[in-house]
Amino acid sequence: MAVRKFKPVTPGQRNKVISTFEEITAKKPQKSLLEPLKSTGGRNNTGQMTVRYLGGGHKRMYRIIDFRRAKDECTATVQTIEYDPNRSARIALVQYEDGEKRYIIAPNGLKVGQVIASGSGVAPEVGNCLPLAEIPVGTLVHCIELRPGQGAAMARSAGTFAQLAAREGTHAVLRLPSGETRMVLVSCRATVGVVSNTDHNLESHGKAGRRRWLGKRPHNRGVVMNPHDHPMGGGEGRASGGHPRSRKGLPAKGYKTRNPKAASNKFIIERRKK
Repeated sequence: MAVRKFKPVTPGQRNKVISTFEEITAKKPQKSLLEPLKSTGGRNNTGQMTVRYLGGGHKRMYRIIDFRRAKDECTATVQTIEYDPNRSARIALVQYEDGEKRYIIAPNGLKVGQVIASGSGVAPEVGNCLPLAEIPVGTLVHCIELRPGQGAAMARSAGTFAQLAAREGTHAVLRLPSGETRMVLVSCRATVGVVSNTDHNLESHGKAGRRRWLGKRPHNRGVVMNPHDHPMGGGEGRASGGHPRSRKGLPAKGYKTRNPKAASNKFIIERRKK
């Protein structure tokens, strides 16, 4: 899980830092676990642009990921570690004893040939999925459910993890990657370990073209627009733009957008750090 820097032979390679992909063991994905992924270009069903600065990019197929890990009756063997263009983490192809194959989010340290399992009574080892009630306090976990049987909702991107800080009755206390501390039912499942590709945050595209391959178009700042186009636009010379806000006028940088009456507030012990 290392990164690779380039000699500045060309301007685009001067600041380019990418993954070495040394953990990848297969080049072609499992065909039975692929689905077509339609590119919208930021348009809705009427062709109206609803999200700016999207479009183009390489064609992709969606890999069907098993976020629920509900197959408890048999163990699975890791077949390959693969690249997924739709997420920052690596994925692992696992084959169950009955022959069924599924993709899961690959944790750091998962190796080809390793046997993993899920369900109650499973050992809390890397790659195993089990209820929070059976995971030792202090363990690092990922792919955490918010409701039992829902499937993984938290800590799914590259290098992320949460720490099981305590258990209080029917709830477990988790310290999340954002710094937030919240309660989750102990019947919810989580996978032991840290999500793979931990050096993802060190990568640098190096050139604008690589952003275009990912389907991201040039982004225009609000302060360089006209008043008609953005609340921060206009003014003589290089005007700073006034109070930072979105194109629709919603304030940014410190303005709280979370609903103070949200039902999930009672589960949050400590808010994330600003």
